Amino acid sequence: MADLCSLLRVKQLKTTVYHPQTDGLVERFNHTLKQMLRRVVAEDKRDWDLMIPYVMFGIREVPQASTGFTPFELLFGRQPRGLLDVAREAWEQQPAPHYTVVEHVKQMRERIDRIMPLVREHLSKAQQAQQRLYNRAAQPREFQPGDRVMVLVPTSACKFLASWQGPYTVVEKVGPVTYRLRQPGRRRSEQLYHINLLKKWNGTRDQIAALSFTDPVVVDINPHLSTAQKTELQHLVGQFLDVFSSQPGQTNIIQHDIRTSPGVIVRQRPYRVPEARRQAIEEEVQEMLKLGVIEPSRSPWSSPIVMVPKPDGTLRICNEFRCLNEVSQFDGYPMPRVDELLDRLGRARYITTLDLTKGYWQVPLTPTAKEKTAFSTPSGHWHREMTRKSWKERGEQDRQMGLETGIELGSP
Repeated sequence: MADLCSLLRVKQLKTTVYHPQTDGLVERFNHTLKQMLRRVVAEDKRDWDLMIPYVMFGIREVPQASTGFTPFELLFGRQPRGLLDVAREAWEQQPAPHYTVVEHVKQMRERIDRIMPLVREHLSKAQQAQQRLYNRAAQPREFQPGDRVMVLVPTSACKFLASWQGPYTVVEKVGPVTYRLRQPGRRRSEQLYHINLLKKWNGTRDQIAALSFTDPVVVDINPHLSTAQKTELQHLVGQFLDVFSSQPGQTNIIQHDIRTSPGVIVRQRPYRVPEARRQAIEEEVQEMLKLGVIEPSRSPWSSPIVMVPKPDGTLRICNEFRCLNEVSQFDGYPMPRVDELLDRLGRARYITTLDLTKGYWQVPLTPTAKEKTAFSTPSGHWHREMTRKSWKERGEQDRQMGLETGIELGSP
């Protein structure tokens, strides 16, 4: 195909997804081809593939409105000879002209050279007419890198039903009407879109603050819901983006305390860390430092860590607090019975569950408890912070520091 385009001096243009208007001529041709096939196929509609060559020949021998010439003539430099032409030549007993290959190529080049200026003129007039018609209702718009926009794309349930999804971030302006967007959570993290599929996202103050320091979270929606239910659910998620977040929050209702007997200290040697998992441990420690979950420690307490694989294949750091549990004093409270819970839920129509992102990190510790959570890694000694600011407050604090010092901090 590349050699054919080079031979015919065809320039290939790439178009954006979900915008068939860019290929208007192609889409219109497909529409015309389908209409012609409906007319010529048999009643059972199963011989449509056998009729394609005859329908295509009919299309190629009809002059186009944009060029003024037939596609066959533009490609081969001569008029096509159909069945009627062959029959007329046989009836009139006119000898068919025979040329050598050199003469045929020479005549074809001469004819193409004569008609191509006319084709370009006709195409230019047709494009100007289409441009005037399109621009009557068009309004100029422009986005800047970093802007949050919504994208009109087909839903996962039905490709013929489009909905506004996002917000996504504009990465760069590729062309006059083409933008590259960052869309986390989708199959392709970056995608080109036409400006007709974009609109500016106007969120509330809380939504804008939530998206200032983290990428938007894509919430999985049950495909069995109706269209109205999906729309209502997407609207609800858009109103509370700070709740549907992959970043952990923190409760201010209670602080957890670890009570142990006086003079008792648990100090365990760390387990040997495989060389293949050192990088994963270091990345997890840096992530916890970034979120304000841990801080450097000089505590005499120490518990080992173990790496537990997650269902998605990644690794999670877990503290082994079995020895700490043995010397801890526990609160006595009744455990609920499963059969009683089932009796209470027997007549329920809806059951709601609450999933907290890293739930253990969302409970603050008392000053005396944080030292008892100390653990060691190949990069240092750490323990849980007593209380930590939420990720939004930390980002706002970093931003204020950046304004005071002239350094940009906390940017996504």
